[in-house]
Amino acid sequence: WVASIDVQENEEASANVVVKMTDSFTEQADQVTAEVGKLLGTEKVDAILCVAGGWAGGNAKSKSLFKNCDLMWKQIMWTSTISSHLATKHLKEGGLLTLAGARAALDWTPGMIGYSMAKAMVHQLCWSLARKNSGLPPGAAAVALFPVTLDTPVNRKSMPEADFSSWTPLEFLVETFHDWITEKNRPSSGSLIQVVTAEGKTELTTAYL
Repeated sequence: WVASIDVQENEEASANVVVKMTDSFTEQADQVTAEVGKLLGTEKVDAILCVAGGWAGGNAKSKSLFKNCDLMWKQIMWTSTISSHLATKHLKEGGLLTLAGARAALDWTPGMIGYSMAKAMVHQLCWSLARKNSGLPPGAAAVALFPVTLDTPVNRKSMPEADFSSWTPLEFLVETFHDWITEKNRPSSGSLIQVVTAEGKTELTTAYL
């Protein structure tokens, strides 16, 4: 059983919560929290996988700085924060919460300030969730994953000349999530995990423990 929380319905999901677009974080958070609560009731889930995100460039002088930062807050920070709160309410003991981090945000990134600030927040959130009294259920783990380029039809269409052998297959991530949900090779809570694909081979490496 899989529920999708997104701005549009997913026909392959068992259930859907459609997120209403708004400029108010509290409105969106309250709406999603309420609708997920109605959907699940007292039931608990094995995992909450936050794969939402986006990208926007620009340095501190860019005319689009404020606009792009606002977009990154919404696509990255809002979604990660809401997912974390949902985990405190609906995740089983020993369950899994994954967030979408970025290797770039561990370094300086003058050309994409808004993006990296938002991703750095995700890393901080992941570390904090792993500590005592974070609000997560006993034994639950929060892990941030660092993918680079995913091998999707949309990416292939937009970058037809790219080296697909360096792109991460979605099947690898699905298998990884399944393993972690069943506590097979699951990283310790608070880990930042890089996904590295080269010459058609994908490996996971730890960026922070």
